[in-house]
Amino acid sequence: MPPMKIARFSTPDGSESYGVIDGKNILGINGTPYKSLDYSGAVYPLHSVKLLAPCAPSKIVCLGVNYHGHAREMGHTLPTAPLIFLKPSTTVIGPEEGIIYPPMSQRVDYEAELAVVIKKSGWRISRENALSHVLGYTCFNDITARDLQKIDGQWTRAKGFDSFASIGPWIETEADPGNLIVETYLNDERKQQGNTSDLIYPVDYLIHFISHVMTLLPGDVIATGTPSGIGPMQVGDTVEIRISGIGSLKNRVIRRD
Repeated sequence: MPPMKIARFSTPDGSESYGVIDGKNILGINGTPYKSLDYSGAVYPLHSVKLLAPCAPSKIVCLGVNYHGHAREMGHTLPTAPLIFLKPSTTVIGPEEGIIYPPMSQRVDYEAELAVVIKKSGWRISRENALSHVLGYTCFNDITARDLQKIDGQWTRAKGFDSFASIGPWIETEADPGNLIVETYLNDERKQQGNTSDLIYPVDYLIHFISHVMTLLPGDVIATGTPSGIGPMQVGDTVEIRISGIGSLKNRVIRRD
């Protein structure tokens, strides 16, 4: 498969499809992109569609404390194994959708992350074959109610609110997951900058490790952890995740009571 940007989008009539971005257009495909690309022949100008989260995962497997810099920032010792947790599928939002600030939290943080999108099912995947299970890479914001994380000890509530997993804008099928710049901009001011070369556990090992715990399915997402520089967002803020070679994911923080 040649390098491409795979997107999921909705048209003005409300229908949803996958497609491949080609310049200022998006080429529709039939079904999903996980086994093969079957072009439908439909062509849409990019300005006429709404980009959605580029996949619909059955689960999002996230990594805690997976950058050396973030471990130092938080005062953590390095984990002796990947520290994994799950976000439910109901957390997923796409580009330009609102991050809902939950009334029960007083501090909601951004966390810029590289996300890996799985293309084929796998259980107990070898490290050598791990990257053959990857469709591509995208931007991810692991939104976190930091105060609730500290109160609860375990992270389900703090990480699991609706809208707390922003994904997009598309899946880049060719990227070097071991050398990508990961950044957060809050209201156009850079707050985070790291490189995936600082990952404690790299992508191939994460796929290997996680698949020995649970079966990975097409469309599942692995969020690989955040670099140092985490911080809070307020209602009305615009947060943007940028990853070199992939693109930019932008959302606004909103209140919905």
